[in-house]
Amino acid sequence: MTSSRKGDQVIEPLPPTLASMWRLCKTGYRHEPRLMAGAFILSQLAALPDALLALWLALLGAGVVQHRPGLLEGAAIGLGLSAAATWFLRTISTRFQRRFRDKVTIALESHVAQLQASIATVAHQERPEYLDRLSMLRNQVFVLDHMYMSLFSTLGWILRLAVTMALLVAIHPALLLLAVFAVPTVLTSSWRPVVERNAQERGAQVNRLSRHLFDLATTAAPGKEVRVTGIGDRLMRERRAAWQKWYLPVASARWGSAWWHALAWAIFGCAYVGAVVFVSSGLHAPAAQVLLVLAAGARLSAYIGATVGEVGFLRGFWADGSRRLAWLEDYAASVAASGDLAVPSAIHREIRLEHVSFAYPGTSRTVLEDVSLALPAGAVVAIVGENGAGKTTLVKLLAKLYEPSSGAIFVDDTPLARLPAGDWRERLAGAFQDFFRFEFRAKQTVGVGDISRLNDEPAVVTAVDRAGANDVIARLKFGLDTQLGPTWPNGVDLSFGQWQKLALARGFMRDEPLLLVLDEPTAALDAETEHALFERYAAAARSEAGASGRITLLVSHRFSTVRMADLIVVLDGARLVEAGTHEQLMAKRGQYSELYAIQAAAYR
Repeated sequence: MTSSRKGDQVIEPLPPTLASMWRLCKTGYRHEPRLMAGAFILSQLAALPDALLALWLALLGAGVVQHRPGLLEGAAIGLGLSAAATWFLRTISTRFQRRFRDKVTIALESHVAQLQASIATVAHQERPEYLDRLSMLRNQVFVLDHMYMSLFSTLGWILRLAVTMALLVAIHPALLLLAVFAVPTVLTSSWRPVVERNAQERGAQVNRLSRHLFDLATTAAPGKEVRVTGIGDRLMRERRAAWQKWYLPVASARWGSAWWHALAWAIFGCAYVGAVVFVSSGLHAPAAQVLLVLAAGARLSAYIGATVGEVGFLRGFWADGSRRLAWLEDYAASVAASGDLAVPSAIHREIRLEHVSFAYPGTSRTVLEDVSLALPAGAVVAIVGENGAGKTTLVKLLAKLYEPSSGAIFVDDTPLARLPAGDWRERLAGAFQDFFRFEFRAKQTVGVGDISRLNDEPAVVTAVDRAGANDVIARLKFGLDTQLGPTWPNGVDLSFGQWQKLALARGFMRDEPLLLVLDEPTAALDAETEHALFERYAAAARSEAGASGRITLLVSHRFSTVRMADLIVVLDGARLVEAGTHEQLMAKRGQYSELYAIQAAAYR
């Protein structure tokens, strides 16, 4: 499989269409084998009596022309039975397919969510071209179940087409040429969606911008600032401009392909008229055969139209979605959590970084450069530096959310790269500055920090106490049973600081982590309050480190709040510039001492 390049990064192509659709079929069969098989069989049975209508119509006409009452009655009965069977089987098939779709939809949504969760890193979520693919897959996954119905329908139309062609060939083999003249319609129907989807793909980023601007103008979160700044009209103008930039190339592609498609149908129309003239005048066929050509030929045009239309739709939207799903499966498999060593039960000496460098995917700017550092077992380590110095990036590398671009990280003497990501993260805990607001009941919002104890109220209460979030729970009407989030029934909203405290409590749910990370978890608080809380966390961390050798990592841009740390690491411009205790660094009169004095003077 080849790859194309964009800048300095490799962009994996989408897998082939047929292979992707076959994989999606196997996924559906794996989850709902009986329903899928039943839906397929019924859809084909429903197609067969409909295909025989042309035969009954021809025999009915022959009975009238030849004055044969027996043939007339038999054809009428056959016509009625075919019509009734078509209606009955179609009704049963539709009910069966609906049941299959309802169940397979949940399976596909779960499959996509599981694939996302299985990816060891978050690098793909910071690559624009992958974000475009994931965005389109999220839009398609909720209706991807329609692909099965579209596939069954396509096969049903092909069955009708085959029966109709067999009836025509029975009159004269030359009538098979009608199928040849139908080939251009098939080709253009298969080609059109590809052209249109390629145009849409090229403009996916602009389309995503259009949707983003629309969300900014219409959703609640940015509502206050949109109104205060008065940018609503500007957002809509820019949204319209972005949409036009996406739509105009798509419309041009649609018009161009439509002209070719119309020409293909004109060719088939001429061939159909020629077939009728050939049978009636050239072969001097009896009336029954002429009527069969008229009826079957008319049905043939309808069947070809439905077949190529369904094939085009299948090749376009559904195949496109199946290719993105297949790509996600391949991508997840290629970067799945892996590791051949067991996570140690304790840290005996240190976590060690050796010449670690890192640049985010799709960029050339180094965020961390040649960092060598030892984090002692049982220690409270503070990482400080200006915004953008690489503090959070270092935390992400330790959590295996990314792999270093170069260098290595060791837990004692075990390479972190060889530890399974999932197992390693089970021994991590902490809170992050960019925390997520889980709008569950307060108990679950905290409890997800240790999913095995999600509803363990004593454990949740302990975590809330560790985070100093008792005041938040005390203000909630139903305490830990309060629904959070104002958009839910009886849900309540919280201030940013309150959400942050609950996120901090979530980080304290695990009792015996090997690494506890507090990445600016109190950024919403003033420096004095943050300092007091960090003092409390540090004291608790030292007393609870025990035999596990837990390392507590405090990340802050406030130098004055982390004086109590056993080791202070100073990052600047992607490099490690200093490391030591507060007293040692002040005595060196280097960058830490200078910045500490500047910040202290500002606070005074």
